[in-house]
Amino acid sequence: MSELATSDRARSDAIAYVLLWLLGACLRLTILAVPPMLPLLHASLGLSEGQVGLLSSLPSLMFALAAIPGAFLVARFGIGATLIAGLLLNAAASAARGAVPQVDFLYLSTVLMAAGVSISQPALPPLVRARFPLRVGFATAVYTNGLLVGELLAASLTAPLVLPLVGNRWQSGFVVWSVPVLATAVLVLALGRHLASAPRPASQPRLWIPDWRSPLIWRLGFLLGGVNAMYFVANAFLPDFATSAGHPELIESALTALNLSQIPASFLMLALAGRLATRRWAYVATASLSLISVVGILLSRGEGIVVWCALLGFSNAITLVLALALPSLLCAAQDVPRTSAGMFTISYGWAMAVSIFSGQLWDWTRSSLSGIAPLAVCAVITALLASTLALHSHETAAA
Repeated sequence: MSELATSDRARSDAIAYVLLWLLGACLRLTILAVPPMLPLLHASLGLSEGQVGLLSSLPSLMFALAAIPGAFLVARFGIGATLIAGLLLNAAASAARGAVPQVDFLYLSTVLMAAGVSISQPALPPLVRARFPLRVGFATAVYTNGLLVGELLAASLTAPLVLPLVGNRWQSGFVVWSVPVLATAVLVLALGRHLASAPRPASQPRLWIPDWRSPLIWRLGFLLGGVNAMYFVANAFLPDFATSAGHPELIESALTALNLSQIPASFLMLALAGRLATRRWAYVATASLSLISVVGILLSRGEGIVVWCALLGFSNAITLVLALALPSLLCAAQDVPRTSAGMFTISYGWAMAVSIFSGQLWDWTRSSLSGIAPLAVCAVITALLASTLALHSHETAAA
């Protein structure tokens, strides 16, 4: 290959990685902007705690319900068109959340926004497999890093920066966070050729319905579901757990440690994911580290809670990157979209079930330990499922 061709290839790859990172960030920007706006939503719309709970759970519900339609769109229209459609729906619905100051309209627009995110998610693993067949682990780490940084940016910048810029109007705040999503759609439309891979043969079947009889889909779904459950349930129940432990002053520090520690983990995986993605012991080790962290949280009653929360966020983020790479590593190319969709459907459904069960268990036992203890079971299940994976099937894809 000539020096000029090599330079052009390197430039195209760099642009593709930037677009991939932006696509990952757009999966969470508009969703994580909601929690900092809840005080304003309370005041403006008179939301009850039950309505807040419903509003917060709608994205996870749509992640489970709309993943398979996303796989259908990939099979019918292609990866690029599906990503653009998901981004545009995400941006438009996010901006529309403040158009009508009514709770029901907020619910409806949130459902549409989350649907836009959900149909985009199953398009990313096949994109990684098709565009970077020799760097699946690294490319997965790139968009997962974008996802985690997007979570942090929306959660941390909304209250101190975005809302003051728009006169503390939550309606305008939602519009602000829709702008980078819309900009990403424009960039993908303009530079999508850098994400394109070799065209698929016309005779190749366009599969989109998950093969629910396949044990692999259920293994991947519950494996990723354990990762999601540990993240969502820990965020939901840590405040009450710290309060019950007699340390309400640790709530902010514990939540910050849990979420912020994911960022260095995601950057570390940029260097290591390519090597670890095909190593079964890596999945088992990180899930085991999450188990140790959960036990540490349960046994701590002081500053140790913060330390163990940081370790849980770090280990769980590493498992997340590895788990998201699995469909691209273990499936034939034409099966990646539908396997990813099935994995997301099962995983988010499982995470919601664990969250509901944890809350009910706390109510039944009247013990703060009950809200966190199910996470230990999730970590064990994740480690056991990871130990059964046959990672040799397509491991050459992650070389």
